[in-house]
Amino acid sequence: MSFKSLGIDADICEALESKGITSPFPIQEQAIPVALSGTDVIGQAKTGTGKTLGFGLPLIQALGENPAPGVQALVVVPTRELALQVSEDLILATTNRPTTVVAIYGGKAYEGQVAALEGGAQIVVGTPGRLLDLAKQKLMNLSNVTFMVLDEADEMLDLGFLPDVEKLFSLTPPQRQTMLFSATMPAAILSLARRYQNRPIHIRVSDPDEGKTKADIKQYVYRAHALDKDEVVGRILQAEGRGKTIIFVRTKRQSAKLAEELIDRGFNAAPLHGDMSQDARERSMASFREGKKEILVATEVAARGIDVDDVTHVINYSVPEDEKAYLHRTGRTGRAGKLGVAVTFVDWNDLARWVHINRELDLGVPEPTETYSNSPHLFEELGIEPGTKGRIGRAAAAVKKAPASSQPPRSSAPSKSAPQQSRNRNRNRNYKGTSKPEA
Repeated sequence: MSFKSLGIDADICEALESKGITSPFPIQEQAIPVALSGTDVIGQAKTGTGKTLGFGLPLIQALGENPAPGVQALVVVPTRELALQVSEDLILATTNRPTTVVAIYGGKAYEGQVAALEGGAQIVVGTPGRLLDLAKQKLMNLSNVTFMVLDEADEMLDLGFLPDVEKLFSLTPPQRQTMLFSATMPAAILSLARRYQNRPIHIRVSDPDEGKTKADIKQYVYRAHALDKDEVVGRILQAEGRGKTIIFVRTKRQSAKLAEELIDRGFNAAPLHGDMSQDARERSMASFREGKKEILVATEVAARGIDVDDVTHVINYSVPEDEKAYLHRTGRTGRAGKLGVAVTFVDWNDLARWVHINRELDLGVPEPTETYSNSPHLFEELGIEPGTKGRIGRAAAAVKKAPASSQPPRSSAPSKSAPQQSRNRNRNRNYKGTSKPEA
């Protein structure tokens, strides 16, 4: 099966082939022919299954080889990071066409985004808040939209964006073609589909409960101790076959602190959290995606929508809030048919939460194994070379040298420093005009 056999134009196929993308994923095989026929689609698929090209290629083809200037396609996503990722994929696919793609999201100056719209961009990928803002200011005209996509709809629901999404729908023509993608299908999403789609075809790439088994992800759960966690992480990061790694933490402060600790230990790490500026977040994501940084220490919210195919390991530094968050985190690895490893640390205080997650997902690990940085099972299960320490390169060398240089070397030879002067114990007091007391 090839993209060409699915009905995709030759110039788009050539653009994909230039980046080694030749064979469609299951969601693409199912969604592309339906979308090319002009039918509305509900796609039930998780992040990382290839759905961006599943809606992106039909969208680009529907606009034609030389589309007129002005917004004709709108892709709505829940997060800034996902807006960038989706727009990059669409830019790749339009390499051989004059079609222009622009990412519209908050945290960035308006000027560049408005300039792209004024320049005639035909495809807009954006987050609900900034899209509505520009539409209200009459800086973006959605009245000519013929193709609209709602991506990660359940994430939109969780983040409270559905009212904004409905307003965006109301600004577009009712006769548009609409595609909606979501990992789960809560009642609110199905209701949205009924109101704004026209007899959609429902496509499931796999069983909705597939995430409960996840045969392509090896999952390990350890009861680790707070003071030993960083050392355990440092050793896991030296496991055999370990590539790009995402470490999930609970707080923004923890993201910054752990990233700094790992850098100090010699690892190539970057933080990703909400207190970082948008430019800093983009730099972290870009360097991680390009392989310049191989470890991303991220909070849950900042990592929503991260779509990087070659993540080999996910580490839950603390237990996720619930089973849905657990599936979301661990689902960052084991993608596109590749194997992945997910490690979860359970603190004493989080044991009750873990028992709930384990029961809901039927993971079979009600009592995590107590694990230290020198536990033999840690090395055996994760493929860590025996004797490995939690520091690498210069950081490890510096620690080895530290004990020797912390004190000056002792010598049996007498010191040649200047002779010590004898102390004068006679005290001269100034009684300021008063008489000296008699003994």
